[in-house]
Amino acid sequence: MTHKWNRTLERAAWISGALALVAATAAAQTSYKPKRINRAIELLEQGQPIYYTGSHSGTEGTFEQGKKDAQTWADYISYDMEHAPFDVKGLQEYMRGLVAGGPTKSGHRTPAVIVNVPVNGLDGPTVRANAWMFQQVLATGVHGILLTHADNPDAVREFVEAVRFPNREQGVGQNGLKEGHRGVHGNPTAAQIWGVSVAEYEQKADVWPLNPNGELLLGLKEEDKIALANVEDNVRIPGIAFAEWGPGDMAMSLGVKSGNVHDPRMEAARAKVFAAVKANHLYFLNTCSASDVIEMIKEGVRICAGNPQAAEIGRKFTNRTMPY
Repeated sequence: MTHKWNRTLERAAWISGALALVAATAAAQTSYKPKRINRAIELLEQGQPIYYTGSHSGTEGTFEQGKKDAQTWADYISYDMEHAPFDVKGLQEYMRGLVAGGPTKSGHRTPAVIVNVPVNGLDGPTVRANAWMFQQVLATGVHGILLTHADNPDAVREFVEAVRFPNREQGVGQNGLKEGHRGVHGNPTAAQIWGVSVAEYEQKADVWPLNPNGELLLGLKEEDKIALANVEDNVRIPGIAFAEWGPGDMAMSLGVKSGNVHDPRMEAARAKVFAAVKANHLYFLNTCSASDVIEMIKEGVRICAGNPQAAEIGRKFTNRTMPY
């Protein structure tokens, strides 16, 4: 009888300890107070790498999927509209679902969402003619945009100008950057997703780090031989936060067998993009795995396309304090 009683006490003590651990974890998570709307920017400001998830499947665009993804392991969601359908209504429902499924464990209203828009940065006129796509996407309340095939600086300038309001001052006049030409009529719907007033949204919806108070991340895909030739000039345009070298499309452009990232031409391409990014104090995006994430972080990669295992290892390595 005594042994049975002792086992009961031991079991009760184990349950009590487990509940205490859960409570302590929950308390640590809820005690974190977000300083920004965009969790990815907040982490980069802290010197922390960020990890994203996403695909080219085009399955994201539903309210229910948004609710599910609200608790993602990732710091931001890469939402594809480059190879998947350009479905703004679906994106809008997805953003509403993220809000309904939130907040995140870090206390942010939603994970950050960065959209690949199907506008190739072939030249300035091409980007300017398609700037309406950027405006419609931003009106859904997303937190950033990635310009695909960003081939020359004129295209990058038009990209930055398209997502900025005309009353912004930072960077205007530098490297030919003109004032923005984004319209205001999509602001109410975006403000609802961010959980702020329209006036506050209009203050915060600008590009970071050019505007230190901005909440939008702009990135470039330097993913073909034309972009590679111009990469130093492309990343100098004010308003860009990060860039990647797009190994899939880069391989095809260079005539390299798909997946052979160790071909000398591919290694040279990556090195050139990485060097240009670092020289301009931007952030470099690269694929990370559980086996190489620490090496990538040591090298200077700060945006990882990875998986939960790689992210867990990386976060522990950098002593991350923001809950995830």
